[in-house]
Amino acid sequence: MRLFAGTPFDRPPRCERCGELESQCTCTPPAASWIPPEKQLAKLSVEKRKKGKIVTVIRGLAPEANDLLELLSRLKSDCGAGGTIKDDCLEIQGEQLDRIREILSSRGYRVKG
Repeated sequence: MRLFAGTPFDRPPRCERCGELESQCTCTPPAASWIPPEKQLAKLSVEKRKKGKIVTVIRGLAPEANDLLELLSRLKSDCGAGGTIKDDCLEIQGEQLDRIREILSSRGYRVKG
C-alpha cells in the first residue's frame, strides 16, 4: 500500500472550473484577470528601511493579473537575495535595481525607474 493511497494527495490535480485533469484542461484564464506583461508598467525604486537596510521595491504590477509569488521567486533566485510581498509591492533585499530592470525587461514588462 502506498503512503497516501485513498487520500486527496493520491489523486492527480483537477481544474476547478471544468473538472478535467490539469494536464488535459483547455480552460483559458478570463481575459479580465490576465494582463500581458507588455501592457504593464513596473515602477522600481530603492528605499532605505530601519537600521539602514536597503531594499529594491517593485510597484505597479496588478496582483490579480500576475503570479506575484512566481515572479518574486524568480527575482530572488536571480539576484541571490531575499525578498517578500508587502501591500502588493515586491521587495528584494539590497540594491538590485540593474538586475531587476534587466530581468523584468527580458520577461516583457515595461520598466520605469
